[in-house]
Formats: sequence, structure tokens, C-alpha cells
Amino acid sequence: MKSSGGVNPADAVTRRCLSPLPFLMVVALSLTLLYHAATPAIPFPQSSSVRLRRPTLVASDPPPSPQESQDARLERVLREAATPDKTVILTSLNAFWSTPGSVLDLFLESFRIGDGTQELLNHLVVVAVDEKAYARCLAVHRHCFDLKSDGADFSGEKVFNSPEYLDMMWARLDFLRLVLEKGYSFIFSDVDVMWFRNPMPHFYLDGDFQISCDEFFGDPKNLTNWPNNGFSYVKSNRRSIEFYKFWYASRERFPGVHEQNVLNIIKFDPVVRQIGVRIRFLSTERFGGFCEISRDLNKVCTMHANCCIGLGKKIDDLKAMLADWKKFTSLPQDLEIRSRFSWSVPQSCRVVMVPESHAKFLAFEISISHFDWVSLHQEHGCRNLTVRSDWPGRQPVAVVAGLAWF
Repeated sequence: MKSSGGVNPADAVTRRCLSPLPFLMVVALSLTLLYHAATPAIPFPQSSSVRLRRPTLVASDPPPSPQESQDARLERVLREAATPDKTVILTSLNAFWSTPGSVLDLFLESFRIGDGTQELLNHLVVVAVDEKAYARCLAVHRHCFDLKSDGADFSGEKVFNSPEYLDMMWARLDFLRLVLEKGYSFIFSDVDVMWFRNPMPHFYLDGDFQISCDEFFGDPKNLTNWPNNGFSYVKSNRRSIEFYKFWYASRERFPGVHEQNVLNIIKFDPVVRQIGVRIRFLSTERFGGFCEISRDLNKVCTMHANCCIGLGKKIDDLKAMLADWKKFTSLPQDLEIRSRFSWSVPQSCRVVMVPESHAKFLAFEISISHFDWVSLHQEHGCRNLTVRSDWPGRQPVAVVAGLAWF
């Protein structure tokens, strides 16, 4: 495996040594819990093959019968939700995120009030990882799938990097691989991503795997962009399937590491180049979040409540975001007036300063140099750590579970 600069990370510890970081400590916070572009995307032509159904008001699909296998249920739900070209929209959640008045309700509301997004609900499959979430989905949405994992309980709040949390994230990744193998392309969206415009016309025509960013540096092909796995568009083909298999298998090489951090490592791996998967990073101009706001409401497609700790804070700011959108869409159809409108968020999810320890809480994991990550991982035993030292005028920054030490 090589980094983008040609360094072989397997020899990182012996070839290069990072000086010990005096402030390095074990911290149980997560950036990816926060979750967890400016080259424009090439839009699909207006006559795109992704044809959408008219929105319909129907009851949820019938619950599975005891005789129906999980694989058969998945085939049925995907078939009923897919566009004619076999594309589905997927989100996943547990009971913690699906209670009435919580994030699921806000997620569905964003589709209903967005510009041309309500019909997309016909193609949305909610993947529930526990019985309470599945029952809630059946009450509010048409296409629901109950993903069962043997012996796993994913119902409660999962602390970042706990074994249960990692199992849930990796199980989700393996599920997405299965969807690709069944011949379905997908848009995966975390449930705390609000949809304001149809994103399909703004995906790259030449990308197999397209992913949103916490930080976007202007070039959709630049591997140093910092991806966020909370929103992605993946085409079902040989390259994407092999990429997902390699990604999932890489868990064994990096035990105890979140799947998003593993992605940030393997994106430089020669095996990924051999697979030939075409990775594209989506601009935060259209696919924004609290980490990097999409400031032009005339262009925004989605906004992600990343860089935010705590469900209560996330809900507060998501509600404020939807209120902002309603105010924006009620403005006169005057481009100059609308261009002056800006988000009021983040409010509750603002960056936290910790002056007493000379640390700045960044609320997201800064982009990775795999070489340095391996050094710190092996030298200091810190698994949730990334390093970046390529910001002009900045000293190297070590990020330890969400704390940046300068």
C-alpha cells in the first residue's frame, strides 16, 4: 500500500519517526459520530435514464412472512423501490434514531419540503437494524427492510468505537456490498442528512464510487479530500463490488478502526488502483454539512448534521435547518434577494473550544496521511488518530478521537 506521495506505509515506522506528542492522551469522543466541492459536477442530461415515479400515498409494504428468507425480503424490497435503471436510495437507523419526533421524522420531512424531492421517497428504503426501528418505519414509510444480524443488538445508542458501534458500521458496509452484488446502484444517506434538491443530476458521469466530504479541496479526483461516509452514490459494477469487498476485508488489517477511517487509508492502496474503481469526491457546494457549510441555498442538494455531538443538539439544528429552508423557499423569485439568504446553523452544534488544555475541538477528523497514521498507531497504540501537516502556515496537527493538538 502506498500513500498518494508514493510512501509505502508498511515501512512507515522504520522509515520515518514522528516525535512523541506531549499532549497525546486517550479520549473517548468521536468525530465520526458527528459523522457522523470547486470543480462542478458533470450533470446527467435532462433525459437521464433515472426516471422517477410520481409520489404516491400508500401504506407500507406488507411485513415479511415467517416463511420469507431475509435474502428474499431484500430482493422484494429493492425491486419495489428501485428506479427503472435499478437505483435505490438507502438509509439505516436503529430505535435510538427512529422515535417519534426524532431524526427519522426530520429526514422524511426534508424530502417532502425539498425542491423536487418528494417523489424520491418512492425509491427510499429504510434499513432498520432492530425491531423497534422496523416497526416505526412501517408506521411512517412504504419501503422498509429489517436487517438482522445474528446475536447483535443494535437498538440503543452506540458509543463511538465501542465494539458494538464498530460492528454496526461494518455490518452496514457489508450490507451495501450485498446490494451492489444484487445489481442495484444506490445512494446511501445517513438519516441526519437533509435532502433539499434531487442530487442525481449532480453526480459525476465517470464515477463508480462518489462520496461526500467533511473537507473538499476543489478537485473531485484528489484523494486527499476528507470523505464522509454519510452520503455516497455507488454504481453497481465489477469495480465497485470488488472495491467494497476489499474495503470490508481491510477490517482485519486495522482492528478497532472505524470503516470511514479505513476508507481514508485504503484509498491510497495500490490494490484500489488495480481494481480500477473510479473514486470521485462530491463538492460541499452542493453536498454540504456542518463541517463545511453549503453556503449557496440556490445550489444546495443535501446538508449533513456532521461535526455535531449529541442527539439533542443534532435535532435542534436539523429543525432550524428545515426552518431556514422554508424561509428561503418563501422568498420572492429574485436571484439577488435569494443569494443574500444564509443558514442560521450550526447553532447548538458549534465548534467547542477547550482553552484550558490548549486544544481545539474540531468536531471532525482532519484528512489523513496514512504513513503518519500508521506511525502513531503503532508507536502510541492510538487507534482513532489521524495526522495532517500540509496546511500552509500551520504546524502539524494530531487528532486524537476528536481533539486537535497544535
